[in-house]
Amino acid sequence: MERAEAYGFSGAMSGAFLLSCLLFAAVSRRQRGPYMDEVFHVPQAQAYCHGRFLQWDPMITTLPGLYLLSVGVVKPAAWLLGWTGSVVCSVGMLRFINLLFSAGNFYLLYLLLFKIHQKNKAVSGFQRILSALTLAAFPTLYFFTFLYYTDPGSVFFTLFSYLMCLYGNHKTSALLGFCGFMFRQTNIVWTVFCAGNVVAEKLNEAWKIELQKKKDEKISSRKGSFSDLTRILEFLVKYLLSPKNLVTLTALTWPYIILVSLFFVFVFINGGIVVGDRSSHEACLHFPQLFYFLSFTVFFSLPHLLTPAKIRKFLLSLKKHPVQYSLVAVISLFLIWKFTYVHKYLLADNRHYTFYVWRKVFQRHELVKYLLVPFYLFAGWSFADTLKSKSIFWILMYFVCLLAVTVPQKLLEFRYFILPFLIYRLNIPFLSLHRQLMELAFYILVNAVTFYLFLNRTFQWENSDEVQRFMW
Repeated sequence: MERAEAYGFSGAMSGAFLLSCLLFAAVSRRQRGPYMDEVFHVPQAQAYCHGRFLQWDPMITTLPGLYLLSVGVVKPAAWLLGWTGSVVCSVGMLRFINLLFSAGNFYLLYLLLFKIHQKNKAVSGFQRILSALTLAAFPTLYFFTFLYYTDPGSVFFTLFSYLMCLYGNHKTSALLGFCGFMFRQTNIVWTVFCAGNVVAEKLNEAWKIELQKKKDEKISSRKGSFSDLTRILEFLVKYLLSPKNLVTLTALTWPYIILVSLFFVFVFINGGIVVGDRSSHEACLHFPQLFYFLSFTVFFSLPHLLTPAKIRKFLLSLKKHPVQYSLVAVISLFLIWKFTYVHKYLLADNRHYTFYVWRKVFQRHELVKYLLVPFYLFAGWSFADTLKSKSIFWILMYFVCLLAVTVPQKLLEFRYFILPFLIYRLNIPFLSLHRQLMELAFYILVNAVTFYLFLNRTFQWENSDEVQRFMW
């Protein structure tokens, strides 16, 4: 990092943290007590603060990573600063943990952008800083910086694990992956993703050698034709069936293999992936979740996905491959028909944006969910088009992880899309400077509206005196 870039990054991070502190103070003044899921998380952390480590709220579905880390930070800080009484492990103190995670996420996002795009010499330090700032302000993640939720910590350890993987520190990466798993069990998928990065790199090297041997320059690991895909799949099967290759891959990925093995032991002993309230978190094959994620991605990528040039390019692709698109459309219609699930929380809780998305869009008419298929096709094409700079093996590995982390979820919840979106956004090529500025301005606008609604547009339920607030 050059000196000017270092100063610029320090200034951006300090400014963002100061602004977050001011916003944190505003949120804490307006919402002093626990809100939404905080009514479970805060008392559990406070029980740990008082040494009651065997106490557990059965409504909590995640492992105790957040509470253990909170106690590990707050208790020493209280001892050093002489804090006593109710201030130790208070709601505000516990929420502040996520503010620290937010600063850590900003730094990790910058380091990841630097590492992933290090070969692109055309990218300036200012663009890297701007992209890191934009992703740190990603609305769905940034909002939960100010509440005591697992999301900021979950993202922190997952991004840290990914960074260590890219630098080849796989034992450290697996250890950090374990920390991420302790925050949210589904993060085990991103441990598999880290292992998949190693495998994809080896596969890509072997594929290039294969092409060189056959001296067939017309075939590329990044082409999308059916014949190319068939040949790649044949190569993939042949490579993975080789004992020598399997030994090599195992030697490279053994830390991740151990962690995934421990995960399966946990699932066997626990009787499932969910801890606590399982009745509301049943796994199912909810394939439309993939379509919701693609729509979510297009919305938060409007400055660079929904452009006239992109739409023209999509229409040309549609004209060139009508049979393939028709087949994908038919499959999509079938998946929506047979595998659409509506969670009771989605219909009952009018504090979440998803409640209004579902009511205003999907419940307008029974046919709406089918009429959205053309938009899903565009979203899927745009998503794949922006990833074309990655190898086909990386794309296949990421897509498998994306399916694993979204499809089993019955509840439509935007928080579940945070990590797959960030991984995607980190790996696409850098935008032009004016589109980066547009993206940052868009995120700031969405955040401003979100916090305005949360802080000022309160309401009450008929059967409750508690103040209710709109949120992601």
